[in-house]
Amino acid sequence: MLLSFGHGYSARALSRLLIPRGWRVVGTTRSTRKAASLRADGVEPWIWPDNPVDSVLAKATHVLVSAGPTEDGDPVLAALRDELAEAASQLAWVGYLSTTGVYGDHGGGWVDEGTRLAPSTRRGQLRVEAEAAWQALAAQTGLPLHIFRLAGIYGPGRGPFEKVRNGTARRIIKHGQVFSRIHVEDIARVLAASIARSNPGAIYNVCDDDPAPPQDVIAFAAELLDLPLPPAVDYETAGLSPMARSFYAESKRVRNDRIKAELEVNLKYPTYKAGLRDLLKREGGGAV
Repeated sequence: MLLSFGHGYSARALSRLLIPRGWRVVGTTRSTRKAASLRADGVEPWIWPDNPVDSVLAKATHVLVSAGPTEDGDPVLAALRDELAEAASQLAWVGYLSTTGVYGDHGGGWVDEGTRLAPSTRRGQLRVEAEAAWQALAAQTGLPLHIFRLAGIYGPGRGPFEKVRNGTARRIIKHGQVFSRIHVEDIARVLAASIARSNPGAIYNVCDDDPAPPQDVIAFAAELLDLPLPPAVDYETAGLSPMARSFYAESKRVRNDRIKAELEVNLKYPTYKAGLRDLLKREGGGAV
């Protein structure tokens, strides 16, 4: 049984792989409205922290943590550190979803799992602290922890097509800026492969093979839709929100060799072009 804390976009993609294989998946949420949606996916919703989760944790063999940290630390550890320590010996796998933001800015250079962690945003710093807290618990208790550093996530419902269609898309230009990305279904495939090949202590970058400037992705989406190229706007004059600007604070290319070598994962969408073509096909817009 998988107990999934903060059962969101990536976790739901994993559950769509596991449930047909006979897995029981319990996903926590704070929202009764979201609970109905999880139930429709075959996931057993658990309203938490309103309801104690001890009884479910006691039955779990696998745990996935998607909930992000706050200024008060990791919410799952804050609430359940002792319970997780007690359950460590019964658990076969624990996955923590982190971010490639822990590496910070590398001026477009390559990073891998051995690169020094030097986040340049507060969000990245909180992730580094959360990773360290989980690793400390694992060292103390034998918790079979696996850390997954996710690149920018896209997939069904999270593609650029709507903005391109409605004319609100812009190609934000910042010299030398490059991002790595990952299709949500490839995240699920990496997690499933790790569950099958549990290797406590492992850290994996989860990204595709094709880091690219963000304006190239928008341009390709417009090309697929046969619509005019969205306007190019200089980053400095784009009027981005503080949150949006923070994403441009770091530029790097992320290596994914480990998921291929250790987990034998062959990405379904190794490039953003392959991923966007498939998304458009699913939307009924055909494929180029």
